[in-house]
Amino acid sequence: MGLPGLTPVHFFSHGSTRMLEAETESGNYWAKCGQEALAHNVKGIVMMGAHWACLGDKIEVATNPNPGKSPCPYVTPSLYLDWKPNPDLATAERCISMLKADGFNVGPNPNFDWIHDTFLILIKMFPDFSKCPPVTIVSMNARFDPHYHVKVGATLRPLRKEGYLLIGTGGAVHNLYRNAWTDMILYRESLGQERPPEAWALEFRQATEDVVTRNRGPDLRKAMIRLMQHPAYRQAQATDDHFMPAMFAAGAAGDLEDRAHANVLAAETWELINMCNSQFTFGSYQASADTSRKMLAKPHKVASPAIAVAASA
Repeated sequence: MGLPGLTPVHFFSHGSTRMLEAETESGNYWAKCGQEALAHNVKGIVMMGAHWACLGDKIEVATNPNPGKSPCPYVTPSLYLDWKPNPDLATAERCISMLKADGFNVGPNPNFDWIHDTFLILIKMFPDFSKCPPVTIVSMNARFDPHYHVKVGATLRPLRKEGYLLIGTGGAVHNLYRNAWTDMILYRESLGQERPPEAWALEFRQATEDVVTRNRGPDLRKAMIRLMQHPAYRQAQATDDHFMPAMFAAGAAGDLEDRAHANVLAAETWELINMCNSQFTFGSYQASADTSRKMLAKPHKVASPAIAVAASA
């Protein structure tokens, strides 16, 4: 099967390392997305994770031809040690050229080893590493400017028209300081919800779903940025690193052409009481260029005033 128009974009909440071993709705969805990518002959994958950021105004792209993998605690080691990365050096150089042409201070990193925020997702998507498409990993910038990371996604968005799948991996609600860690440390168990999540976690989780599913195109980019001003944002995100991949995804899926395509919350897993691993997909493989042109000619229905107020609060 070929690629009709744009590939989708994913924002995956990778959660704790236990998500690699546990059977979850989110893990099942990652596997489904991997199967769809293979069925549609995806050319390669470009990812931004939450655990690699560069200082100053710089951004880097991984160019290690034989990357190792960082330790992945609380899981059976064979689940990740035996899985071999498939780096895409040619696309890495191309991403550097595209970002440089758009004004970014960008360069290669030939020593970067992969971290669980990316390889955990890829292992679930492609358990047989020999079938994993070539992968390019792009760093964040440690100033965590949402506009900067939206622009990174927007700059690399043209790759979607060539059959590349763009993925951001971070967390919808990801505050490690407010998680309940006892069961994880003692029993390697992260899914036992002995009490409900706290109100701030539920509130921000709902605001994120509303913004993603009720906004499209440039409206999506603006609404995602406004989420960082939400009253519950700092409780839901103790640091900004796990939300920047969402900005990358919004940039990659927030063009005028993207107004034609729905964004969905496809799966979700709560861990450690207060960590919400929401899995979002922007667009779909079935979206054709002809459909895009037809829908762009129609007025776009924006989010309701209530949602707009919540997102900008």
